Amino acid sequence: MNLYIARHGETEWNYQDIILGRTDIPLNERGIGQAEALAKKVPDNIDLIIASPLQRALATARIIADENHIPYIIDERLVEMDFGTYEGKPRSDESYNTEKRKFFAKYPEGESYLQVAQRVYNFLDDVISKHHDKDILVVAHNGICRVINTYFNNIDNEDFATYTVQNCEIIKYRI
Repeated sequence: MNLYIARHGETEWNYQDIILGRTDIPLNERGIGQAEALAKKVPDNIDLIIASPLQRALATARIIADENHIPYIIDERLVEMDFGTYEGKPRSDESYNTEKRKFFAKYPEGESYLQVAQRVYNFLDDVISKHHDKDILVVAHNGICRVINTYFNNIDNEDFATYTVQNCEIIKYRI
């Protein structure tokens, strides 16, 4: 089984370097172009796409699915992390950059990385169990990609905090 992970295309908040979690905003023009380019280069062995329900990920998945005639489904467990009161603030916010290294603590009015890991790990366990004979593409968000990376790789806290997947970058995990 191959599991491919892709981050959605760019949004205006990504472009402006604003913290984007659960706010459901669309791809910008560049993001649509990135998704179209990704659709042309995804491996031809993908059997199923599983996407986050947020429109930026879902639009990216649909573009890929339409171009390659691949079925897709939505899984709520792939929704981006809830950054609580930091949602919509600049990523350079000093307080946010301190809070983001507190992996056990919830963001004020949001989630902790442990909560995200629980739902993402459960998702991965289910996908591996149910689709062990298929190649799957997951289209999600940077925070979700970061947690998926920890499922397959043993990384330290600093590497976790600084790990990022670019818009429409694709990562392959062999299971």
